[in-house]
Amino acid sequence: MTVDQLKVSVVAPVHNAGEHLEPLVDSLLRQSMPATEFEVIFVDDGSTDDTPARLDALAAAHPHIQVLHIENSGWPSRPRNLGTARARGEYVQFADDDDWFADEALDRLYAYAVEHDADIAIGKVTGHGRSVPRELFRVNRPHATLENAPLIDSLTCHKMFRRAFLLEHDLRFPDADRKRLEDHHMVTRAYLLARRVSVLSDYTCYHHVRRSDGGNLTAARLDPADYYGSLREVLDIIDAHTEPGALRDKLHRRWLRNEMVSRLRGARLRDAPPDWADQVVGEVQKTIRERFAPGVTAGLPSLQRTIAGLAAQGRAEDLRRLAEWEAGIRARVKLTEYEVSGSTLTVTFTGQLRVGDQPVTYAGSDGRHLLVVPVAEVPAELLDCTEELSRGKLDLIAQRVQVGDEFFLPVRFEVKRVTEPSGELRLVYHGTAAIDFHTLDDGRTQGDWVLKARVTGSGWAKNAKLPLAVSCAVDGGDPLVVDKRKKAVPRPAEKTGLWLRIRQAVRRGVAGRGTVGVS
Repeated sequence: MTVDQLKVSVVAPVHNAGEHLEPLVDSLLRQSMPATEFEVIFVDDGSTDDTPARLDALAAAHPHIQVLHIENSGWPSRPRNLGTARARGEYVQFADDDDWFADEALDRLYAYAVEHDADIAIGKVTGHGRSVPRELFRVNRPHATLENAPLIDSLTCHKMFRRAFLLEHDLRFPDADRKRLEDHHMVTRAYLLARRVSVLSDYTCYHHVRRSDGGNLTAARLDPADYYGSLREVLDIIDAHTEPGALRDKLHRRWLRNEMVSRLRGARLRDAPPDWADQVVGEVQKTIRERFAPGVTAGLPSLQRTIAGLAAQGRAEDLRRLAEWEAGIRARVKLTEYEVSGSTLTVTFTGQLRVGDQPVTYAGSDGRHLLVVPVAEVPAELLDCTEELSRGKLDLIAQRVQVGDEFFLPVRFEVKRVTEPSGELRLVYHGTAAIDFHTLDDGRTQGDWVLKARVTGSGWAKNAKLPLAVSCAVDGGDPLVVDKRKKAVPRPAEKTGLWLRIRQAVRRGVAGRGTVGVS
C-alpha cells in the first residue's frame, strides 16, 4: 500500500433506497477504522425519489464519502463497475444499499486480509430474511479453496477484493445488459483465479437484509429462460477453468442444488404458479441432460437426488406431489435437561425429522435403506440413503436476538435407529452441548439469546427453538436462564435491567438446575 493509498473502498450501488439507506450509512459512520483510512463510493443509479439529495448531503458532511450519479441502468452491475473504477483503496468491499456492517467489520476484515495476503477476504454474514452459507462460517479459514471449503456456496459479492487483483484479471460484473446471477459470473471467476481466499468467521461483519417491501434491486420474479441461460454461462466459466472430474462435479452440484432443486421442492414449488413452475422444470431438465456429468446428481443427498431425477424426466406433477409432502417436514426437538453453573449453560436434547405427525422413515430393500416418499415409480438408486444415514448431524446454534448473529456450538451427539412396527426405520438424535457465556463471541454476550437445535439428514437441515430464554446483563456475564415451559411472572419493562442485575448477583457462583422426563 502506498503512502497516499486508502485501506478500503466501499462501493455501494443505490436506487430509490430512501430511508432504507440509513442502516448502511449509520454503520459506515460507526466504523472503528478511522475515516481517513477508507472511502465510501455510492453510485446512484438514476434514483427518482429523494435518494440523490440524501446522498449529496451525506457527501457534503463527510469528506470520505463521495457520490456518483448516473443514468438508470436498472441493474447493480454497471454501478459496481463504475464505483470500482473510482476506488483508491488497497481493497474494495462491495455492499448493497439496504444492508449494513458491524462496527469493526472493515478494520477486522482488512487486517485479516493483509495478515494472510488474501486476494479475497470474506467476512461472516448474518441473514435477515435471507439465507447465508452457514457451513462456510463454522470456523476461520485462512487458506480456503474450492477443494477444502464450501466457498462455492458464497456467491454474493459482499466481500473484500484486493483492487490490484481485480485490475490484473479485469474482473468486472457483466453490464452489457440486465444479466441474472451477475454476482455468480464475477465471484466464480474470481475464486478460480485467486491465489488465496481467506474466510473470517469469528466476527459477524455483514448483515444481509431482505426488505419487507420487496424493494431490493434484483428482487423481481425470474424469467426461467433468461435465468437458466445466464446460469449455463456461469457453468461455462467453471468448465473453462477445470477439467472433467470430481472438482468440476462438485462445483456444478452447487448450481444444481441451489438454483434448480431448491426451486422444485417444498413450499417454494407448492406455492408457485403452475405455468411458471412448468417452465422451470423444462429449463432444469435441459440443463441436467445437456450440462451435468452423472457424478453431479449422484453426489446429492437422497431427497435432492430424487427431485433432480424427477426433473430430468420432466415429471412436473410428481414433483408437485413430492413438494406438497415435503412442505410439512419439520424438526421436532425436546429439551430433556439443562443446568446452569456459573457462566456455563449445559443442555441435553433430542430431535427428529417429522412430516406432519409422523416421523420421516426409511424402508429396507435388498440390504439398502430407501427414503419413503409419496411418489410411485422412483428408481431405488435415487432414494438410496444407506450411507447418508450415518452422516446425520445435530447442531446447537446460539442466536443473539437484537441483531440476529448466529454461533454454532460444539455438540456431542449420537444418532439412534429405531424400528417402527411397520419395519421401517426412523432416526432419533440425542445431543449435549455446553455454552460458556464468558467466551461466546469473545465475551460480547450482553443482551438476549435464543437457542436453536438443527437436525440435518437426507437433504434437510431443519431448526427448532429450545424452550429457554437466556439473558446476559453485561458482556461476559453469567447467564440468566428462564424455562419458558414454566409460567413466568411478568416484570415491568422499566425494571427489567435492574431485575436482571439483581438476579445476576444472586445467581453468581450458584448453580440452578431444571429437569424434565425423557419421553
